[in-house]
Parts: sequence; C-alpha cells; structure tokens
Amino acid sequence: MNTESHPASEWIPATGVQLRKAGVQFDAVRLDGDRGREVADRLARMTGGDPGPVVESGSGRRCVYFLVAAGSTGHRGWPPEVTRLTSGPYRVCFIPVPALEGRTWPLAWRYPPTAPGRFVHTLLLHSVLGQRDHLPGGDGLS
Repeated sequence: MNTESHPASEWIPATGVQLRKAGVQFDAVRLDGDRGREVADRLARMTGGDPGPVVESGSGRRCVYFLVAAGSTGHRGWPPEVTRLTSGPYRVCFIPVPALEGRTWPLAWRYPPTAPGRFVHTLLLHSVLGQRDHLPGGDGLS
C-alpha cells in the first residue's frame, strides 16, 4: 500500500520520517522499551488486531508512540512512565511519523493506521496501562 492510496495520507510522509505537531491531527502517548511493545500488543489482541496507529523506535529508549485523538489525554492521571505529547499554551510537542514503506529506520509502524480518523482509543490505553499485574514485569499494583 502506498501513501497516495492510504486513508490517512494527509499526515503520513511519502518517504522517510517527518515530525507532526501534536494537537493538529493527533496527540501521542509515549511509553519506552518492552513495556510499550507489550501494551501495544495487548491492545491489538483486545481490538481484533486494529488498536489504531502505533509507531515504534528501534534505537535508544525504544520508544513506542500511541497516536490518540487530539486533546484526549488531558484530565487523567497517567502512570509516571508515560509521556504525553500534546500542544497547548506555552507547550509544543512534535511526534515522529514514518512513511508506510521504504527507509524509515529507526522508526517503523508496529500497527499502521487503517482508516481516516481512527486512532488508539485513549480510555482503552489508559485502562491497559492501569493493569500492570496482567503484563510481564508488572508489580501487581494499580
């Protein structure tokens, strides 16, 4: 599938990686390392393989970016290991977005976008993050 025929083509770069300003098309929740991958895969199992767009990095902290609807992460208590990428007064964040194909290393789609306006469900993500005892490495505390 190429970018021109993809339903979210207005924000997916044709090649390489581009930064997208949070709060325009989407915001993101970042979770680093294996925990981020475990959460992404759990969401995929819960949603029949379509958790919404999730980007992962293969280097450094091995960040996982869950793309969520713009403005949907506020007014919630997130675990300390979560970084919210949002924009607002005196705050601007940028989210890395890889192309669907080609050279995008160290970024890749763990779960690519599947439909216009389809993002990771913020409440479902928040719920899964609160279920540490059900994920490997969890401490049993919620």
